[in-house]
Amino acid sequence: MGEHPASLELKESPEPETVPSLLQLVSSNEVPGFDSITVENETNKFLNQIKVSQPSSCDERTLSISISMPSSPTAAGMDDEAQVFKNGVPDSCMASDSLGEYKEAQAVKFLSQPMEKGSILGEAGTIKNTNQHPNNKKLKDKRFDSFKTWSGRLERQLSNLRGRPHEIESDDESSPNSGNFEPLPLPVDRYFDALEGPELETLRDSEEIVLPHDKRWPFLLRYPISSFGICLGVSSQAILWKALATATSTKFLHINLVINLILWWISVALITTVASIYLLKVILYFEAVRREYYHPIRVNFFFSPWIALLFLALGVPPSITSKLPAALWYVLMTPLFCLELKIYGQWMSGGQRRLSKVANPSNHLSIVGNFVGALLGASMGLKEGPVFFFAVGLAHYTVLFVTLYQRLPTNETLPKELHPVFFLFVAAPSVASMAWASIQGSFDYGSRIAYFIALFLYFSLAVRINFFRGFTFSLSWWAYTFPMTGAAIATIRYSSVVTNIFTQTLSVILSIVATLTVTALLVTTILHAFVLRDLFPNDIAIAISDRKPKPLKKWFIRRHGSLDYNKDIGNFLKFASADCKDIEAALKIPTVEATSV
Repeated sequence: MGEHPASLELKESPEPETVPSLLQLVSSNEVPGFDSITVENETNKFLNQIKVSQPSSCDERTLSISISMPSSPTAAGMDDEAQVFKNGVPDSCMASDSLGEYKEAQAVKFLSQPMEKGSILGEAGTIKNTNQHPNNKKLKDKRFDSFKTWSGRLERQLSNLRGRPHEIESDDESSPNSGNFEPLPLPVDRYFDALEGPELETLRDSEEIVLPHDKRWPFLLRYPISSFGICLGVSSQAILWKALATATSTKFLHINLVINLILWWISVALITTVASIYLLKVILYFEAVRREYYHPIRVNFFFSPWIALLFLALGVPPSITSKLPAALWYVLMTPLFCLELKIYGQWMSGGQRRLSKVANPSNHLSIVGNFVGALLGASMGLKEGPVFFFAVGLAHYTVLFVTLYQRLPTNETLPKELHPVFFLFVAAPSVASMAWASIQGSFDYGSRIAYFIALFLYFSLAVRINFFRGFTFSLSWWAYTFPMTGAAIATIRYSSVVTNIFTQTLSVILSIVATLTVTALLVTTILHAFVLRDLFPNDIAIAISDRKPKPLKKWFIRRHGSLDYNKDIGNFLKFASADCKDIEAALKIPTVEATSV
């Protein structure tokens, strides 16, 4: 039979075709010392460290291996692992020779390498131990990051600029106290809905806060803008003792200007300290400062730093300088003018921050700066600028006085604890009388009209003894001290024009009352700050949530009655059982919504 030509050629070829060296398969057994461990021995070596999935047949197995490095090189517990291997591979598929090889593998000792510090397991163990330590939890508490300047909004903006959205790690994203909260400018309605009281500092029962209420917050978060009220009280005392030492009607007291010098330097140190601390808050917790600015009551205290500086300029001792530069007046009045454009515009233009809605005695702080600036400018020899600010202050004080005096239905009745806030009514007319006297050059009838208004308001509040019973200390009360001091200074100026025993005695009495009030508040403040350590509690007013609480169920209202109506009844009974005769202040006509079931 004839053979195929191709097969003849294969037989006739003397040697097979060579394979290129790069594609040649070289077995590990052909190279001595390359790998002396066979696949079977290596598999048997790690049989105690692997988990074998159930094979589909005895001849063909698919292994799913998960290796975990042992922490000890001993062979203890090998019988248990062998049992696992037996369960993993059926006994029907296991040969006797494989069992022998497995017994040889039991004698092999494995030496585990030490784990490096930078390994993943090492880091996980460290984090676990760190989180278990209570002190480290406080250090890594991210619930305050939403109010921090660098780790809050600014960090998220920088992350977005780099193209990487900022992800906030939080165990519970729905919790209001978690770190994923991003503070937003709250409308004024949220402050009125979530807070209560004339200062809007008390949280309602139905509301929740975004910061932890079960721990003490950082100091800067608890440091309010109302701390500048301390500067107002002390710096106004420097002006008072300067007037007592230089006025002609009080020469018989023989007051030395050294007292004015000491009080002035104390005021400088105090303003520097308070302003430096609040500047740190602006830098580190700008979100908290922004919330204070949007607060309908706290915004008035942003005038306090500049008014305190004006007081320092008015009370400068003659031994330091006898004439201040006119440029200083423009520097101090510029920020006041900018704030007035913002605040007065909101009062006039309407909306949520119209005056009839946000009217409060604290609004006098935004008015009195005009008269203090006019007084300082006139004492420097300026004409048009002081008249301008005097006119602006007079117009807005008239509107504010009428709004507060008639007590619109939208304004809540002030509780007994905050009755001293009414003394802010005395501040503006008393300073206005001195400002107009400096502008005109004499304490004429215009100055006397303003002074008599302030004096009548002062007496009408002083005779009501019940206003000063049962109240607790508050830091914002320092804003109520300089109205008393202002009335005393105005009385000294008036007694220099109308000099008699009555005016001189009145000047001394009002000066003593103002000095004792400031001294008592200063001692109380030091006591609460360094002894009781409760001067700066958690500032609830800046930590309210932007989410409205869920309304109560109808069945709850039907069963328990209207909450507002019950509150009105309790308020009436509280005042009716007290010794106070001002029971009509507790009366409140129930509305239709309150009585409806």
